[in-house]
Amino acid sequence: MRPLNAARNEGTSMTETPYRLPPGTCDSHVHVYGPFDRFPPLIEGRFSPTRETPVEALFALWDGLGIARGVIVHAIRAGADNAVTVDALERFPQRLRGVALVDPGISDRALDRLNDVGFRGVRINLLRQDGKAVASGGMDLDALVALAPRLAERGWHAQLWIETGDLMELAPTLENLPLTYVVDHMGRTMVDKGIDYPGFRDFCQRLKDGRYWCKLSGADRNTRTGAPFDDTAPFMMALVAANPGRLVWGSDWPHVGHAAETIPREADLLRLFLACVPDEATRTRILVDNPAALYGF
Repeated sequence: MRPLNAARNEGTSMTETPYRLPPGTCDSHVHVYGPFDRFPPLIEGRFSPTRETPVEALFALWDGLGIARGVIVHAIRAGADNAVTVDALERFPQRLRGVALVDPGISDRALDRLNDVGFRGVRINLLRQDGKAVASGGMDLDALVALAPRLAERGWHAQLWIETGDLMELAPTLENLPLTYVVDHMGRTMVDKGIDYPGFRDFCQRLKDGRYWCKLSGADRNTRTGAPFDDTAPFMMALVAANPGRLVWGSDWPHVGHAAETIPREADLLRLFLACVPDEATRTRILVDNPAALYGF
């Protein structure tokens, strides 16, 4: 397995590391788009793809970094019916799992079909910042409530795109449903709120009971200083301290919604993770063991 690229931005506090990622490392949050002639995207709003990034391009990236497998989170602007993600999972079942977008009226047969090809959850869009919705579309809370019993029957989880303050308010409703929850992007708490922000403190506490998981991803979206995202490190370290057994890591490739000049480098995102998780056994747990358990690799 190749060593991690050791290049770094000048003037930062993050140290270089030649650490080799452990066998079985999983990237638990990516999206794929295209080829557009087979899987036409929806071009609408900030999170629209600006280029084709098919699964073959994803594998080229992973092979260069030493990442063995991962999870495609189907994006609403990647096209209808989860088709591009279904195609990838069918062709590479040993290497991929999926998170779907579905309509509450989906048939049991169709849900079983998604389960058989490797989907393990649905993504729910509840993301607001300062009370305003960040992105439109996707599945909402009403859809989750309607589907929850059937998702639970199949062992699926609900992946929540939500800010921790809103999660704190919605937790009583969510916890009445028979589901496990995976929270995107470290709870999407912007760093200037600080780790003592009530929503983030509450989420760290909820991580301890085993009902919730969290993706150590999205540093590039939560930062206020930009690459290499050092200002997000206290949040990542707090989550690791809360419960390393309920964490997975993800790159969020191909980083839709970024301007060209702010697209993060995966090597920077991995270096941040490695700096925040210095213990090798804990790294392996988050990169390999936890995603294997959560996604059924």
